[in-house]
Amino acid sequence: MRALTARALVAEVLGSFLLAMMVAGSGIAAQTLSPGNVGLELFENAAAVAVGLFVLIILFRPLSGAHFNPLVTFVDVGLGRHRFRDGLAYLGAQILGCSAGTVVSNVMFGLATWQISTHHRASMAHLVAEVIATAGLILVVFGLLRNGEESKIAPVVAAYIFTSAFFAGATCFMNPAITIGRMFTNTFTGIAPASVPGFLVAETLGALIGIGLVLYLLPEKE
Repeated sequence: MRALTARALVAEVLGSFLLAMMVAGSGIAAQTLSPGNVGLELFENAAAVAVGLFVLIILFRPLSGAHFNPLVTFVDVGLGRHRFRDGLAYLGAQILGCSAGTVVSNVMFGLATWQISTHHRASMAHLVAEVIATAGLILVVFGLLRNGEESKIAPVVAAYIFTSAFFAGATCFMNPAITIGRMFTNTFTGIAPASVPGFLVAETLGALIGIGLVLYLLPEKE
């Protein structure tokens, strides 16, 4: 079981902060560079996030495990790899980092600092896509861990994130901390507060399905 340290918490805050800036900032840049071309905007946003996430996982994995996602953290807790109280500390760090990163993105692009998104996303299509994409993410991460292929997590997760931006109509949130953070930008990547509860439920359900698949498919791996 990994012991919680102040260095790990700081790394998780910073990694979540940078990830949110990559998500929100590249979305704002895509809107600016390719106005009206939604397909190109999505490609630019997805590519930036995938490459950035690859870098962040490589950099922060030795320090905090590079979760940046409460679902990854609490699956770890459920598998006995972290204590519950440490999971709560990670949760706070992730939400703080993602929210701050989104707000700073607004500032960097000369937009109003404090924004609340009006981008409603909670249709049935969005929620089904969010369940499926999240289940896939958990299957990828913990399937690699159980197979002893931890060194492949950074490139494989980055590739999955890029791909899921196109196959999942929800544009691949898969992360409650990012979902909460993205309320604070009324731009391409934002999500209206009214849509957040549905997304959180869908993401949690997806995580349960994903870890269920891991335990069923790889029952004997440590």
